[in-house]
Amino acid sequence: MSTYQNEIKAIAALKEQAGNGWSAINPESAARMRIQNRFKTGLDIAKYTAAIMRKDMAEYDADTSLYTQSLGCWHGFIGQQKMIAIKKHLKTTNKRYLYLSGWMVAALRSEFGPLPDQSMHEKNSVAALIEELYTFLRQADTRELDLLFTALDKARAAGNAAEEKALLEQIENFETHVVPIIADIDAGFGNEEATYLMAKQMIEAGAAAIQIENQVSDEKQCGHQDGKVTVPHADFLAKINAVRYAFLELGVDDGVIVARTDSLGAGLTKQIAVTNEPGDLGDKYNSFLDGTYINDASEIENGDVVVKSNGKLLKPARLASGLFQFRENTGVDRVVLDCITSLQNGADLLWIETEMPHVGQIKGMVDEIRKVVPDAKLVYNNSPSFNWTLNFRQQVYDDWAAAGKDVSAFDRDRLMSADYDGTELCNEADARIQSFQKDAAREAGIFHHLITLPTYHTAALSTDNLAKGYFGEEGMLAYVEGVQRKEIRQGIACVRHQNMAGSDIGDTHKEYFSGDAALKASGEDNTMNQFDNV
Repeated sequence: MSTYQNEIKAIAALKEQAGNGWSAINPESAARMRIQNRFKTGLDIAKYTAAIMRKDMAEYDADTSLYTQSLGCWHGFIGQQKMIAIKKHLKTTNKRYLYLSGWMVAALRSEFGPLPDQSMHEKNSVAALIEELYTFLRQADTRELDLLFTALDKARAAGNAAEEKALLEQIENFETHVVPIIADIDAGFGNEEATYLMAKQMIEAGAAAIQIENQVSDEKQCGHQDGKVTVPHADFLAKINAVRYAFLELGVDDGVIVARTDSLGAGLTKQIAVTNEPGDLGDKYNSFLDGTYINDASEIENGDVVVKSNGKLLKPARLASGLFQFRENTGVDRVVLDCITSLQNGADLLWIETEMPHVGQIKGMVDEIRKVVPDAKLVYNNSPSFNWTLNFRQQVYDDWAAAGKDVSAFDRDRLMSADYDGTELCNEADARIQSFQKDAAREAGIFHHLITLPTYHTAALSTDNLAKGYFGEEGMLAYVEGVQRKEIRQGIACVRHQNMAGSDIGDTHKEYFSGDAALKASGEDNTMNQFDNV
């Protein structure tokens, strides 16, 4: 028997036990409400979505074409519309996630107003956004099932048995809009205890995967800006442990930890690592420090710090800020060490923040990591901070030049110019951009592709287009032609915005609660009827 029918029978049994006091309760109506509210708590969501991620990770290990994707969303409505669009166009949410970017929380969700991505936003704002996103996704489930239930009632009233059967199958096989969220905890917002407390909030809100980075918490920078400062491995591993303990305490045993390293672009450290013997983890970290080897104590000046490294006395270079500097061109080696260490100490996935999207560069690092951890997998930021057009045009230019192909018609520094649009070089670059995710999943171990800030940019672009026309010569036509007519013809559900906001769900509930006495909003005078059957 189906879940739907089982729920009806279960509630009918409860009604019978309750006696006459429940005479007004319709078991089928109550069963519908239960099915529409599958997830009762954030922990229900976290456990469900963590299992999905573990399944997806195993499937990727067997077949790299089965990579996963997400877009960063800064509001529950944006996340909801993204998942509705995926279901509409691609028919399934399988292997499509949400990403919660700390950057967008800082820029768009802080009570302080727009902030840079430097961990200055409120600690609880991330957990609040996770909860908001899942509230909207659950509402999308409720809305879509309500439409199916309404259609089912109409089919029954019309005596259309075939349509009734088809709708019951759709209800039974309904795919939820609730998908995994990979949530950015930045650098942990303090020490390991602070990281644990914040991780708990995020997991309780529904997060199945938490991304944490190895920057100094109180001097954290955006991964694509300068001035990044890393911490010794012991500090970072303590925070990974804190996140794992939070998952285990809350019973989310499949919880996923994404360990991000910023070492490729970070040339500074705030502290020298503790080391007990040559070749230990602290010694390896310190071996990358820039400085001067000395032979005698007389070479030590006031305030100098001296460490023993590689069997010699090293006086590390210290900046006026008190920070220590790594040697140039050590970023790749530090990244590899970071990644191996994280995977060997509790992390499940890696994130390498790079300065450009280059499959070969990523592959080179992953190949080194996989010599030690063969199943290493990446979450990768397909970042809007990259100039994708210029990067890939330059990659093609360089490849062609190396192969001896004539590139004299192109100025490498001006390849962004529209003058080159439509040329063979630029068409090749676009083809590589199009296949980047597939290529990187196959060649460079990228399990999950995300774009951190896409909906920040789409909101700005669409608003600019509307404002330009509406406040200009186009007037109302700018909205009608540029927005509403496209919504209608693309089948965007939000064209019936009252329905999207839950008005029809409310009418259904009123009918459950009040029967024929229900005062409903969806009568013939509702202007939303103008969008029916268009």
